[in-house]
This record gives sequence, structure tokens and C-alpha cells, in this order.
Amino acid sequence: MTFTEKFNAFKTILIKEYLRFIRIWIQTILPPAITTALYFVIFGNLIGSQISDIDGYRYMDYIVPGLILMAVITNAYANVVSSFYSAKFQKSIEELLVSPTPNYLILAGFVSGGVARGIIVGIVVTLVAMYFSSFEIHSFTLSLSVFVLTAILFSLAGFINAVYANSFDDITIIPTFVLTPLTYLGGIFYSIDMLPEFWQKLSLINPILYMINSFRYGLLGVSDTDIVTALFIIILFIAGLFSYALFLLNKGIGIKQ
Repeated sequence: MTFTEKFNAFKTILIKEYLRFIRIWIQTILPPAITTALYFVIFGNLIGSQISDIDGYRYMDYIVPGLILMAVITNAYANVVSSFYSAKFQKSIEELLVSPTPNYLILAGFVSGGVARGIIVGIVVTLVAMYFSSFEIHSFTLSLSVFVLTAILFSLAGFINAVYANSFDDITIIPTFVLTPLTYLGGIFYSIDMLPEFWQKLSLINPILYMINSFRYGLLGVSDTDIVTALFIIILFIAGLFSYALFLLNKGIGIKQ
């Protein structure tokens, strides 16, 4: 395939993925905005008013980065896992596999669709957050980098989940029993400095902690973890998940029966 043909193939997959979630924006874009507003009302306003400042910020402001990134994580993951598994279930993925489109472009197309949804939802949630909280971005470059990298990472994770899934129930197991606990225990609503020493050390094995704290540093300038270490961990996970996802696609695992 020529470069133009490859680009057109990638663009086609991306546009299909974009239209897939934007057509049902009431189900994909609106719910995270409403959920975030409820978090701010309940946790930020009602409960937060009883909590002292954390690292010099009101509790309402402190939880903003975590809530934004949580929306990015869940939506990027959900978009790819549901889209790719649906393609498997409907057998439409076979049309892509027999086409001359390289597997890495197929993977990139699905992942880009997840990134697009994660970014759009993240922007919407950020606008909601700005209504409840006033904050100045400490580092726009770092914030945007973590924003995009996190969406890529969990889009890849969603792809791998979809490859192994054998039923629609299988695509909800990981988000329910793994992703959600790790996200809530990733420092969204608290600083790990508030935890006993044992739980502080245990929290450091949670990769989502590094993403939330690096994003919090980008927005507020405070973090519980070293930023260079956090970025290294995020990029390392992306490289590992991309390599593994591409390996699964090349081998046809979970696809070619």
C-alpha cells in the first residue's frame, strides 16, 4: 500500500469510530458531564466544605484533575472495548483482516477512536469543572501530554480486553473489578500523604496514581509522585500494551477461530 492508501485506510477507521460514538452523544458524552457535576455537588461542595485544604488548595479544586482524568480513562477504555468486540461479534473485523490494511493501522484506527472520545469527554468534563471550581493551569504542556497519553494507554487496554472477550459480559468484567477500583484508589479524592505508611507504599504500585498526580501537577502544581517517574511509567505502559496488542492482532488470537 502507498502512503496515501494507508492514510485513507486509517482515516476511514477513525471517522467510523468517531461517528459511532458521536451519533449517540446522549449516551456517550452527556452522562460523564452529569456524573461529574454530581461529584462536585456531593463530594466537592457538601463533603468538601467539611474538609480542610490539601496542599494549599480547597478540596473542591483538589479533586478536579482526578475527576477529569477519570472521565478520560473510562470513556477511552469503554469506546475501544465495545467497538472492537462488536466488530468481532458481527464478523465485520474479518473484512479488515483480509484487506491489505496493515495490522498496526487497524490498531491505530481503533485506538485513535478511543482517544477522540476520551479527549472530547475530558473537555466537556473540564468545562463542567470550571463552573464549580476556579483554577489556573500550572503547565499546559504537561496537562495536555498526560491527557492524551492516558487516553492512548486505556484505549490500548480496552483493545486487549476486547480481543480476549468471548461475550458482552466479558467486556464489563475488567472495568468493574479492576479499572474502577484502581481509579478510585488512585488518589482522586485524597492525597496519599493522608494514608498510613503501609497504604502509602501499597498505593505506589497503582499505575493510575502516577497518571492522576502528574495531571494534577499540570493543573495545580502539586503532586504526590515524581513527575519524571510518572511520565516514564505511562510511556512504558503504552509501549508494552501497544506491542502486546499488535502481537495479538498479528497472531489472530481471539479473532481467527
